[in-house]
Amino acid sequence: MSRKRTLLTAEQATELQIAYDQCSNGNTKIRYLAVRLYGTGMATSEILSIVGCSRSSLMNWNRSYQQMGIAGLIDKRAGGNSAKLTPHQVEHLADQLERYTPEQLLGADAVSAHFWTVTDLARLVERDYDVVYDSATSYRTLLKRCGLSRQRPAKQYKSRSELKVMDFEEELEKN
Repeated sequence: MSRKRTLLTAEQATELQIAYDQCSNGNTKIRYLAVRLYGTGMATSEILSIVGCSRSSLMNWNRSYQQMGIAGLIDKRAGGNSAKLTPHQVEHLADQLERYTPEQLLGADAVSAHFWTVTDLARLVERDYDVVYDSATSYRTLLKRCGLSRQRPAKQYKSRSELKVMDFEEELEKN
């Protein structure tokens, strides 16, 4: 279903142009430009190629401008590094993960006795550093920063013959 595009008035277009000229934040400038071009009737595909945003972002920016004006286009992201552990803490954690198993550090609370999992890492980080990440991806990234790779269990084929596997293993032991 196609919606009718709301075109900007001359005052709105001028307001966006002035805001664009006075703005020093690159992300906000892009929003001002995109909304002004969209509101003056330029083809959406051209705007997307000029600005380098997605169509949904452009529509969201336009909707924000229609509802809140210039204030709705200001970039509200905080930015900066959201690392919760210092490099020294990460180094110490990496040393712990390399030297000890989850069972040695967490005892009965460990999910896996021998291999570090996201759950075990989360428990260790919370216990030792009072840090809790919002997503499992953050813990996977932390595991990677500590030098551990993600392991997935091997698939076992349904046509696998246990007898053939045992014969193969016996042959390996003989050699």
